Amino acid sequence: MDDRRIRPRLSVNLDALWDSDEGRQTARITNFSEEGCYLDSVGETLVGEIVCFRVLMPDEDWLYLEGEVRHSRPDAGFGVRFVELNDEQREKIELILRDIKASGGIAMPISADLIPE
Repeated sequence: MDDRRIRPRLSVNLDALWDSDEGRQTARITNFSEEGCYLDSVGETLVGEIVCFRVLMPDEDWLYLEGEVRHSRPDAGFGVRFVELNDEQREKIELILRDIKASGGIAMPISADLIPE
């Protein structure tokens, strides 16, 4: 695979939820940048598909994002490039990245015991 990332991705450990044809799926985001991220998940996606997902922020708030699937490994995960970010989403992404960098490059695990419906 040709790596065309503009910005380096940082290693993280963040909980996420995403919507698939089978319903809501859980995922673990394992790397994150200003441009995109990788979601470990058993759900299947297609390259080029737009995926809607939410990331659990360090302050226990949810960040809603949409991303175009750039590569996918069935039952393993997929990488997305963020699409149509607004100013609030960009600010929250920058907050996550600052937290990651402040913790030495790897975010502390964040777990969602209560997932809003």
